[in-house]
Amino acid sequence: MTTLHILNASPSQTTQLSSCLRVLSAGDGMVLCGEAVQALRAGSVAAQQLQGMGCEYRLYALEEDVLARAIDTQDMPVTLLDYPAFVALCVEYARVNSWT
Repeated sequence: MTTLHILNASPSQTTQLSSCLRVLSAGDGMVLCGEAVQALRAGSVAAQQLQGMGCEYRLYALEEDVLARAIDTQDMPVTLLDYPAFVALCVEYARVNSWT
């Protein structure tokens, strides 16, 4: 069963990202929203972790949150989502896990 993991906290403030990366299984997806999109900042430790995720996982981020924080995602393996696409994505996965 595939799981969509939703993260919303800054990687510099919590261990959500590192904890999530440890439990990802092939076919899982991860959505960064809110302050979690800070993980996409070029040169950050979190960005390096995400770039090493591998192709068996999918990385997404809410476009509105990325734009609000002026983060350049050009070199990141991320798909940007609007809210309707985010909702559609949630029903594609067997389970949805929101990290708090």
